[in-house]
Amino acid sequence: MTYGFETLAIHAGQKPEPRTGAVVPPIFQTSTYAQDGVGAPREGYEYSRSGNPTRDALQQCLAALEAGHTALAFASGLAAEDTLLRTVCQPGDHVVIPDDAYGGTYRLFARVAQRWGVSWTAAKVSDVDAVRAAIEPGRTKLVWLETPTNPLLGIADIAALATVAHDAGARLVVDNTFASPYLQQPLVLGADVVVHSTTKYVGGHSDVVGGALVTADAELGAELAYHQNAMGAINGPFDAWLTLRGVKTLGVRMDRHCDNAERVAEFLTRHKAVAQVLYPGLPDHPGHETAAKQMRRFGGMVSFRATGGEAHAVEICNRTKVFVLAESLGGVESLIEHPGRMTHASAAGSPLEVPADLVRLSVGIETVDDLLADLAQALG
Repeated sequence: MTYGFETLAIHAGQKPEPRTGAVVPPIFQTSTYAQDGVGAPREGYEYSRSGNPTRDALQQCLAALEAGHTALAFASGLAAEDTLLRTVCQPGDHVVIPDDAYGGTYRLFARVAQRWGVSWTAAKVSDVDAVRAAIEPGRTKLVWLETPTNPLLGIADIAALATVAHDAGARLVVDNTFASPYLQQPLVLGADVVVHSTTKYVGGHSDVVGGALVTADAELGAELAYHQNAMGAINGPFDAWLTLRGVKTLGVRMDRHCDNAERVAEFLTRHKAVAQVLYPGLPDHPGHETAAKQMRRFGGMVSFRATGGEAHAVEICNRTKVFVLAESLGGVESLIEHPGRMTHASAAGSPLEVPADLVRLSVGIETVDDLLADLAQALG
């Protein structure tokens, strides 16, 4: 039987606990497990780095939500990315990354993987031809996308770029953090691996850090699982439990995030202090048609450029009262930040440097009229 998204979010991997009937999977806060005999671990559990029932429940749920075969939960989104890189790449390989990507992802490629011998090229992922031109035949092992991108909210055509990557013998990786599996399922569109910072929309409450990889390829999933255990940056049982609790309400939360973001974006387009609004739900956004084709809705992230330049952008960030000045995104509360000085400071001076006048909003699920009033007073 095929279940709907919300049903899977509540039930996949989360059967009632067999001994007591508890409807919420327990937190198995243990490092090791008693074995029935030498070489006979009970239900396969030996040590919690290698396997934990709470983490397994989260992984099964995430696999179902992304229509994948294997999901793996990590200590952070970057831990998931690092494990993926070291599973499929070796010194001498090449990857294509977005020219607009999360600063931590850029730092991983430019300051860590590059020293290990993996080179990279930044390309505009909204331009299929630009991505094709950036591929180095025989060397490129991964084409890495964010869609929407962070923080400029560009849109990449997942299906088209899957074809481009596969024709070159590369795998397509999609960071689905901004969209969440509720709004977009990259594996269904041809991607090979989905990456999440589950800290964001999947967890949804700004109270836990985590990451995930999901793939439909059983063989690749087994390789990633081997490296998850061998490298050890796993999601702890309490963190997995918090994330699993959050994911149950992902569908209803994302609908409210989208409702509010649409109102915020429309408000900003009419304000004289705003030079440009970046939101894929706006009809004049260059990626609007592609986003409408591959996304259920357009998400809760909105970026804009201030008319008064960098100083004005910083002032706006400092003046909000309901929007909290903080890094991260995807929680129930609204956040505001200056990417150039905060989340993307590591990309300064690189091809991924963001405009100094840019402000990024993570639009929460508060009463939308309060959010609009707060932005009105902050914009001045």
